[in-house]
Amino acid sequence: MPSVLQIPLHDFHAAQGARFVAFGGWNMPVQYTSILEEHKAVREAAGLFDVSHMGEFFVQGSDAALFLDRLVVNAVASAPIGKAVYSPMCNSEGTVVDDLIVYRTGEEAFLVCVNAGNIEKDYGWFLKQAERWGLDVSVEDQSDDYALLALQGPQAEAILLAVGLEEVAEIKRFWHQLVTFGGEKIRICRTGYTGEDGFEIYSSPKVAEVLAKQIMSEGEAFGVKLCGLGARDSLRLEAGLPLYGHELSDHITPFEASLDWTVKLNKTDFIGKNALTEQKENGIPCRVVHFKLEGRRIAREGTPVLDEAGEVVGQVLSGTLSPILSCPIGSAIVRSEVKDAPLFVDLRGNQLALQIAKPPLHK
Repeated sequence: MPSVLQIPLHDFHAAQGARFVAFGGWNMPVQYTSILEEHKAVREAAGLFDVSHMGEFFVQGSDAALFLDRLVVNAVASAPIGKAVYSPMCNSEGTVVDDLIVYRTGEEAFLVCVNAGNIEKDYGWFLKQAERWGLDVSVEDQSDDYALLALQGPQAEAILLAVGLEEVAEIKRFWHQLVTFGGEKIRICRTGYTGEDGFEIYSSPKVAEVLAKQIMSEGEAFGVKLCGLGARDSLRLEAGLPLYGHELSDHITPFEASLDWTVKLNKTDFIGKNALTEQKENGIPCRVVHFKLEGRRIAREGTPVLDEAGEVVGQVLSGTLSPILSCPIGSAIVRSEVKDAPLFVDLRGNQLALQIAKPPLHK
């Protein structure tokens, strides 16, 4: 097995002038023109991302809904067919194993999208819990069967309509539908990771390449651009969306990540429920906050966050330059008692004040 895996459409991206980087064990397009240009295309028109490195598990059986409800912190069993549910998945300490999107495809069937770098770990976790609970459920890792395109931006729907996918107009936010394209069933989901309207499209690699070419051809009049991981990261950080290994990790709970809305303590028992209930009752010790900075210096991951006395009260989790705001932005985890107090970072001897802001930062 190669040390770095190739996504199915690698040759297509290379022909479009993509620059590649290793990410999550995959050789991924990081940019085509410039991150600034690609980022602005998504905010103003549309951008096409290839996120085929993500993992896909198929979960089915008479206990599939109960199994997933016990596995993640959000409510899955009550979701109707066609609904998508975002949720962290926790260990018994309440910290996060991964964050997922669960698509209900039938009464006893679900498609689960997991992070690329966590596929092997998550699959083992799913199988371990299924065996431990003795439920009527089967879990299949179908990641190799799928390519995944994401078309994001205010013109995304218009472009897919131009391609001939009329059904997208009926799909609501965080819903999905099975449609036919190129003689094959593909799944179109109105979810996203940019803070814009948009769609994720699950298909075979063969159909994905045909669709990508049509999107770029029909979308030219709408201003569509191919986009890489660089723009994906700056877009999600502007929107205040977490990235596993940064705002979420096995050291951070959903409450600490400020994802309280995902934790349904009133549903069935789930892994981490006791720890999260205790944390909520006793006080959440730290919180993830988002910020802007003056000037051009970026506060990078790991930079200490200081209070007015110069004491370290947290650290930066993500940092980049916002192409829309033209200033540095980022996220940090800080002690709860100081999250509303003046906070600073020291960048090469210059102490800069964090301008705490509620996401989406670009609005």
